[in-house]
Amino acid sequence: MNYAKKLLDEIGLGGERLEMYFLSSAEGARFAEIATEMTERIRALGPNPLGDGSSAETT
Repeated sequence: MNYAKKLLDEIGLGGERLEMYFLSSAEGARFAEIATEMTERIRALGPNPLGDGSSAETT
């Protein structure tokens, strides 16, 4: 996980955009908390620094 975060930092995407959690199926409330936390984190970080993600050009 630390290696992947380091690679994301090196390419300019930001390692803080990556996180991994291990949950059981009985932890629905915790899943919802994590989803909310990650959504807030990504919104605070702003748009993808590598572009808008579209690979096709429109004419």
